[in-house]
Amino acid sequence: MELSQNKPTTVERVLEDNALARWLYGEQGAHLKVIEKALNVNIKVRGNRVTISGDPLDTDLADRTCMELYGLLKEGYPLYPNDVEYAIRIISADPQARLKDIFLDTVFISSGKRVITPKSLTQKRYIDAIRQHDIVFGIGPAGTGKTYLAMAMAIAYLIKNEVSRIVLARPAVEAGEKLGFLPGDLAEKVNPYLRPLYDALYDMLPFEKASRFIQKGVIEVAPLAFMRGRTLNDAFIILDEAQNTTSEQMKMFLTRLGYSSKAVITGDITQIDLPDTRRSGLVEAAKILKDVEGISFIYFTKQDVVRHPLVQRIIEAYETREIPNGERVSPREQPSDQSGKEV
Repeated sequence: MELSQNKPTTVERVLEDNALARWLYGEQGAHLKVIEKALNVNIKVRGNRVTISGDPLDTDLADRTCMELYGLLKEGYPLYPNDVEYAIRIISADPQARLKDIFLDTVFISSGKRVITPKSLTQKRYIDAIRQHDIVFGIGPAGTGKTYLAMAMAIAYLIKNEVSRIVLARPAVEAGEKLGFLPGDLAEKVNPYLRPLYDALYDMLPFEKASRFIQKGVIEVAPLAFMRGRTLNDAFIILDEAQNTTSEQMKMFLTRLGYSSKAVITGDITQIDLPDTRRSGLVEAAKILKDVEGISFIYFTKQDVVRHPLVQRIIEAYETREIPNGERVSPREQPSDQSGKEV
């Protein structure tokens, strides 16, 4: 067996701004510890002097990560430990990536003054696609920011008067539960299915303002079935959990689009709750519409997860789960991306 010829290497940097250097290091060196653990390097600091040692490739990635993060700090970006993790993922995937182009692309500033920006290369492509196309599909696992970023974009468009209303829709499909057994009238029965959309909305707008928009019909949250027969002009429309639409429902939704409107369709094809006899409208649309001009498909992976770190590992565990005959379990009729590879 041939041994690796890569000898340990060392890179040294001197940071000109002592205050920004401390922000880069993090409290008690927390940010640097994240980089050390993720890239298997050793980082030592003395004042504003940073020394990184380890495998040449890992050392180069760690050095680039530190300098890109330092560049963000010089632009006034407030750095948090999660941002360091996202930066490592981005630069590991593309060593030439510029964090400024991603992290400084402000989508929206929430009511809590929190700046909403993309946190991965795919998220950046996603919001760029929404800006450039009238219909965008965001397909991928839970926690990748598909719905949240779409909601942020919708509110930004509304605030800037680029659309006159927002329409948020979800199919009321049960995940092992029966809608008829829920208490209350129809509105009360479907409300639990729409709750995640309300949660994202209230996370971005003050409760009173969001409620006022809903009362006036400026923001509408409704089951997908309520879309039938309508034409939605001058609107930003989001269809969430689209993997649970039937073929007929997906076609119906897509043909609601009116003048000066945008539609974003999000879904996770590994979590289809339809009966086995029903074909997912999202899976079908990904095949039928992949070459239609003006429609963009953005595929997320576990690398784009921006929730608790365990979520990424949970997704990975399910993806590699084996069944008794040794074959890997895969989503039903999984679509292909533009290159023909399964997503």
